[in-house]
Amino acid sequence: MILIISKNSDRSTIQVIKWLSSIGKNWIRIHEDEFFEIKTIKKRIFLKSQRNKFFLDEIESVWYRRGGINFKRLQYNNSSINIHMNEAQHWLEDYIIKTLESKRHINTQTNAHVNKLVVLEVAKKIGLEVPDYFLAENTDDIILEQTIVKSITGNVILESINKNEDGVMYTTTIKETEEKNFFISFFQKKIDKDFEIRSFYLNGTFNSMAIFSQNDEQTKTDLRKYNMEKPNRNVPYNLPRAVEEKAQLLMTALDLNSGSIDFIKSGNNYYFLEVNPIGQFGNLSTDCNYSLERKIAEFL
Repeated sequence: MILIISKNSDRSTIQVIKWLSSIGKNWIRIHEDEFFEIKTIKKRIFLKSQRNKFFLDEIESVWYRRGGINFKRLQYNNSSINIHMNEAQHWLEDYIIKTLESKRHINTQTNAHVNKLVVLEVAKKIGLEVPDYFLAENTDDIILEQTIVKSITGNVILESINKNEDGVMYTTTIKETEEKNFFISFFQKKIDKDFEIRSFYLNGTFNSMAIFSQNDEQTKTDLRKYNMEKPNRNVPYNLPRAVEEKAQLLMTALDLNSGSIDFIKSGNNYYFLEVNPIGQFGNLSTDCNYSLERKIAEFL
């Protein structure tokens, strides 16, 4: 049995499930709004939610896509007992998650989110080229037009009150200084790029795509500012073997066997930007005819 942990709205999950069904594999999809009760039946751990039920030992492989396994905890009237039982239930839940992560898997719930600052430090130690970066709470030492600012975290979505005008924190070129200090932010040297590269990594294999985002002023600094009327040109691309080898060392150091990795090519240099363990790969699969969903299904 294959266990898939995902969010309800993830389209890539649906495509992988179609491939699993086509090759006759049994699967269970855990949604983000499920809560599991932990039981035992004839000395076997049994998990049951409002949608799914399975024995822990019948799971053979796990794909952690998004979300996570949520548990329904028992509650007691006695506060002292409640404190003790919460701790006991925590360790039981931890055992279940770690047991699932010991199976054949694509990433895990415990390493689904990486620290960008730590990743960049590891990347530099391994030998990947990384654009110069620093943290600052003002623009006193910023070189205007040659420095960008981006989120320290991943892809930040700012939800509006009415839910109809969500905002995104895009990478931006610094064009003017700020008079006041602000919260410590991530700044990086702006690289004049030939093109960007998105590479999907799965268990030692890279499938890469060149994205010609610099040809459009709208996507030049941040390709996520998609131009729907005139999309960027995307083509299959092969990273140099030396770059792939270093990127694989990075993924191994981060204990990741899958993820989306971003590079910038500038002249003869390949600059590493970041890795997202749960990054989107649908357009990479479709535009380059890589059929990544099939490859994920076959790995599982």
